[in-house]
Amino acid sequence: MNILKIVVVGHVDHGKSTIIGRLLFDTNSLPEGVIKKVEKIAHETGKPFEYAYLLDAFEEEQQQGITIDTTQIQFSTSKRDYLIIDAPGHKEFLKNMISGAGNANAALLVIDAKQGVQEQSKRHAYMLSLLGIKKVYVLINKMDLVSYDESRFNFVEREIREFLKPLGIEPLKCIPVSGLQGDNIAQKSESMKWYQGETVIDALDLIDSEDGIEQKSLRFPIQDVYKFDDRRIIAGRIESGKISVGDRIKIFPSGRETQVVELSYWLEKDRKTSAQAGESIGIQVSDEFFNQRGEIITHVEDSIKVSNRCRASIFWMGKNPLTLNKKYKLKLATQEVEAQVEKILKTIDASNLESRQNSIELKLNDVAEVVLKFKTEIAFDLFDEFQATGRFVLVDGFDVAGGGIIVADEKSESQIPAFIGENVTAHGEIFDEFYYEIERREIIHVSEPLKKSYRVGDEIPTQGISYDYPDNFDILLLRDDAFVSIRDKKITAIDRLENFYYDHVPLVNGRGFGIKLNDSEGVANMIEEFRNISGDDSKSMAAFSNRYFHFNQYRTLKFYFDYVI
Repeated sequence: MNILKIVVVGHVDHGKSTIIGRLLFDTNSLPEGVIKKVEKIAHETGKPFEYAYLLDAFEEEQQQGITIDTTQIQFSTSKRDYLIIDAPGHKEFLKNMISGAGNANAALLVIDAKQGVQEQSKRHAYMLSLLGIKKVYVLINKMDLVSYDESRFNFVEREIREFLKPLGIEPLKCIPVSGLQGDNIAQKSESMKWYQGETVIDALDLIDSEDGIEQKSLRFPIQDVYKFDDRRIIAGRIESGKISVGDRIKIFPSGRETQVVELSYWLEKDRKTSAQAGESIGIQVSDEFFNQRGEIITHVEDSIKVSNRCRASIFWMGKNPLTLNKKYKLKLATQEVEAQVEKILKTIDASNLESRQNSIELKLNDVAEVVLKFKTEIAFDLFDEFQATGRFVLVDGFDVAGGGIIVADEKSESQIPAFIGENVTAHGEIFDEFYYEIERREIIHVSEPLKKSYRVGDEIPTQGISYDYPDNFDILLLRDDAFVSIRDKKITAIDRLENFYYDHVPLVNGRGFGIKLNDSEGVANMIEEFRNISGDDSKSMAAFSNRYFHFNQYRTLKFYFDYVI
């Protein structure tokens, strides 16, 4: 049997947890002893038994009477298995809803028949549209509190359909229910004979599973690269399409081409020659490129967007406002990149869909269409075409503060490579400046756009405001798998690291930090160690940098007052 993932959303106290508890109870999906445990807790707290308590795994949640985290739990019907994602209704827990709802195939939007459509109902509906969840059932709950009145049901149904229509969501059905009494959950309600449609269980069984993703173009984000003996294994999960031994592939954002020579395996019985969407695999390729986490593999005939800018719809959930040009971390598939909001095109009130122009910041629960700018070019898709590579989150500090989808690509701002050789290009940052900003008491890194690219024979500026390099040195650009040799301030070589030899001159990395090495063996070991560090392993990268780099060997910090980024 296949499994269908369903997210349950709605305004707080509209009865989501009660409905889920009832679904579990009516399908005999509860672990043995849970009912007695909940009855005992209800008795000890002096509260009546409620089906909602079946989901409250923590005593704190039972005492508060609200769900504070995203709960995932399974139940089954005769047709298939289901995974229910219970998303919190309180505003402060919306970020949990994003993480919970991100992989759902369908949704149940719960609305209280007596209270009608509330602000949080509308916000959750808007987020469903952002997440691309189109298969939605609206459950108009607590019909027992309005005496099972058909006219009240019709009124609430019209209200929610009118709101959902501009969002591009057409409910599969609106179902009148009572989670507390069990009306129309698993059994037809004797109190609402005017309703001739399916129960919730029967309606869910009608939803078609998401089929055909393996027929789409290949999208294989690299999770990590592992070295075993002389083999480099590129590992990840196939998000769409298929991959087979012999396939010609491209690795983006660089666009380098190579060929799949083997799908890795531990035991002979696990050997296979192809894999498809949903499988986590490792592959080996014919060329020894420096691959890293975050890159996306496609077939050579497929296209994917590559740019350092995009247009996106985002939902802001951060405790601090989102501000223009502040640096955030963007996570898309396995990619992580520094990002800034270059422009807020319009801000949308999710409760009434009204928009306003000329905003300079986004506050908690604001929705907006923005232009994002990335520090480097990344590979991505439009969300309507590929959800997994068109959806992202924004991280502020250590907190997930926003989520969104890419709606259009923007022309990539020219990123002139710092160095261009016959077989390699590199984007070194040795000409960037560093300041200590007095009023803010923080270090500011300023990356000035290059006016030109440097080639063999060109003289480079060895002195800047905050740097002073020797006349003879070598630059090891580890991220671009390249090196540049400088003699008498002129470039004498630009080539791949595999062709580098130590010439007993000072070494710097691509950011202008001195390298603490003075022998060939040490250089070779450093390069190999760098290649084995996962792209998102910040702890290992910090240890690596502390071991090999001097910040202040050729760089200094200049004081700067009231510097504006």
